Amino acid sequence: MTNILIKAVTTPQDQEMFLDVPELVYADDPYWVSPLRSDVATKFAPSNPFFNYGKMQQFIAVDQGKNQPQAVGRIVAAVNQRLIEREGKNIGLFGFFECTPDFTIAQSLFNRACQWLQEQGMIRVRGPIDLSTHNNCFFLVAGFDSPPMVMMPYNPAYYPEFMEQDGWTKAKDAYAYDFPLNQSLAAKFEKAYRIACKSGITFRPLRTKGEEFEQDVKSLYNLFNRAFADNWSSTPRSQEEFLEEAKSLQSLVDPDLFPVAEDQGEMIGFWMGLPDYNIPLKQVGGKLNWLGILKFLWYRRQINQARVIAMCSLPEYRRKMVPLALIYLGMQGGIKKGKLYQRAELSWVFADNLSSRKLIEASGGEVYKTYRIYEKSLI
Repeated sequence: MTNILIKAVTTPQDQEMFLDVPELVYADDPYWVSPLRSDVATKFAPSNPFFNYGKMQQFIAVDQGKNQPQAVGRIVAAVNQRLIEREGKNIGLFGFFECTPDFTIAQSLFNRACQWLQEQGMIRVRGPIDLSTHNNCFFLVAGFDSPPMVMMPYNPAYYPEFMEQDGWTKAKDAYAYDFPLNQSLAAKFEKAYRIACKSGITFRPLRTKGEEFEQDVKSLYNLFNRAFADNWSSTPRSQEEFLEEAKSLQSLVDPDLFPVAEDQGEMIGFWMGLPDYNIPLKQVGGKLNWLGILKFLWYRRQINQARVIAMCSLPEYRRKMVPLALIYLGMQGGIKKGKLYQRAELSWVFADNLSSRKLIEASGGEVYKTYRIYEKSLI
């Protein structure tokens, strides 16, 4: 640590060093998929709505022993006031953590982030959570033998070891389930679909154009707020924030993987699938310049798997078999004639969400990756 300086990010040069760290950490990792550098940078722009209800501080670990100083680690400490108000406790967050395989550097970053959070009056810290659980969160702790799917975390195997070595404890585990699409669903899922239809439930794909898209997104927003309001460590989003995020994904949606359920025109359930765009993103190196765009469009044609981000049905419609019907339609969309999908991942599902896990496992899903969020007391 003689040549390592932990410093706050305060200049454009510091910011560039902060953004450079993953390229160093994952230089020889065959599974890592670089996020778009511009997308990461926007999280720290003054225009990020997070600054309306939270504050953060970026830190980098700079190796000064080289001809040109190089960042070899990074972390962000954040205070999300919405989370504090919801849980009634001064819980701070850390996120955006990356570090070369040196525990002393990692520990120094953790200590500096915790110190800043203590200065803000926090009594406990939780992470990794990139500002909120609506963004990237969790460390991968099992299942390092394959790349992450779109919008899922990935990290070196030594990160969880660093956490335990530094005295952090498990706060919550979550799983990713693997669904091979070369095997048929049990007959009860198609039967459930027919029962739901007979009970007056209608199903259709998500609409992805113009005003119809915005109408569907507003319905999804209302449904999210009703169905997921009590999710652990989750914080509410405004309709504007939700719509902005949806617009960023609008051109990526495959409607066949996104069936919605309605009762007399009101959305009461959905199955949210998305093609695994990590396949083309892996080829662009985090930059969508003109060459990156060409590569993205070329490799987009090779997408042969999908991620199911969420499945939802209002509780009062479970007796009408809506959850099983949505699974049936989502899977049928994936194997529709002309589709290339060979497998799907459903992620993430909290380990203690036993009702959802039972349904997923009954439909053929098997756990193949495990993720963890950690906590630590600051007092």
